[in-house]
Amino acid sequence: MPSTAADDASPAETATEDRHQQCRSGFSDHGKACMLSWYLCFYFSFQLNMAKDREEQLCSNMSPHSVQLLSIHADKPTEGISMRSGNYLFIVLLALILVAPGPVCSSSEQPLSAVGKVEGEKTAAEGAETPGHAEGLEPEVKAQKGIEIPPTFGPIVSDTAIPIGKGKFAVQPTFAYGFKTDSFTPNWARASAGGDFQSFSMNWRLTYGLIENMEVFVVIPYIHNWAGDVGERGPDGESSANSGNLGDINLTLKYRLVEETETLPTVTALFATGFPSGKFRNLNPDNLGTDATGGGSYVFTTGINVSKYVRPFILYGNLWYSAPTSFTDDKGKQYPGDFVTVNLAAEYPMTGKWVGLLELTSSWGCGRLFGSEVNVPRKSLLAIVPGVEYMATEKLAVALGLSIDLVGKNTNAAITPMLSMVYAF
Repeated sequence: MPSTAADDASPAETATEDRHQQCRSGFSDHGKACMLSWYLCFYFSFQLNMAKDREEQLCSNMSPHSVQLLSIHADKPTEGISMRSGNYLFIVLLALILVAPGPVCSSSEQPLSAVGKVEGEKTAAEGAETPGHAEGLEPEVKAQKGIEIPPTFGPIVSDTAIPIGKGKFAVQPTFAYGFKTDSFTPNWARASAGGDFQSFSMNWRLTYGLIENMEVFVVIPYIHNWAGDVGERGPDGESSANSGNLGDINLTLKYRLVEETETLPTVTALFATGFPSGKFRNLNPDNLGTDATGGGSYVFTTGINVSKYVRPFILYGNLWYSAPTSFTDDKGKQYPGDFVTVNLAAEYPMTGKWVGLLELTSSWGCGRLFGSEVNVPRKSLLAIVPGVEYMATEKLAVALGLSIDLVGKNTNAAITPMLSMVYAF
């Protein structure tokens, strides 16, 4: 501070010193409370779903007299992963939340001087409203020891690591139109698509900064599908159809654990829940599957996001584990497998307003951590997404990309142009 007297300190200097003290003190009470609440939601949802699966297995394998004794034997392990193993996992997760350190203060934050006081207050106390990544248009990474990092939109598919500023709000619509080119077989080979299939999606992402270093966002999708010249005709000989509906809504909470320094990347913890709001049962055979817009499961996801400025590139990474619940559709009881998401992305600022983008996105199907064995084909997919970003104004940015599915298993191959825009209030 320029002066040691409290009366001489400017409001901006006081705010900066308070922020430094908060960073040194570790987790805020609000941040830890929110993370613990999210953890409890995951824990009890998994326990309820696993208990339901165990009860169904016991009932299917026991005599009527034994079913009456179900409550007596409910604490005994059944097929698959036992509840004891699941409890161990949650105990480890709880311990990590409790001992996690608070965000590390950026080494570039310096006491503010009277010169440039207005600009300094915006940066240190509120977060600068300059163009930046898709969540609030703040720069994805901060300047390090005088190195000015160009602001960017952020990846289109991959998620960013830096949360939006406290009290800020951003709206991001993303439009995509996919053309199905092939089908991926269980042996990772390509097969005929079986017709002309196209799909339009419009995802609305609404992001709000709850507290410092924490944001919450919801993604509300609309999906419309078209099918033409289909090889497997409908019950009345239909070869074409189209239908649209709401997709599966997703709610996500992100908290920054580590703030970027010269050596450390930004590290953010992520907890998300997907809701089965899309249509997945009572499908009309005349629609040839175009009316299916949802997966049918509650999907619980946890993982981390990282980002790092390595001049001249801004690098991103996502590592998530997702566990869908069982559900019943028109074919009966379904037990989908868990899956791991691994995304990598890099941005290259070309000029003051234009930024190059390249993403590698993937999803890898696996067995179920909780409940019954998987009875749904496990899907995997690897895609590449080249794109370009344009920072139109301080509040508006636009990104164009093209997702190309490279290899996969038990899923479709498609080419999907995408347009994403973000406006920060």
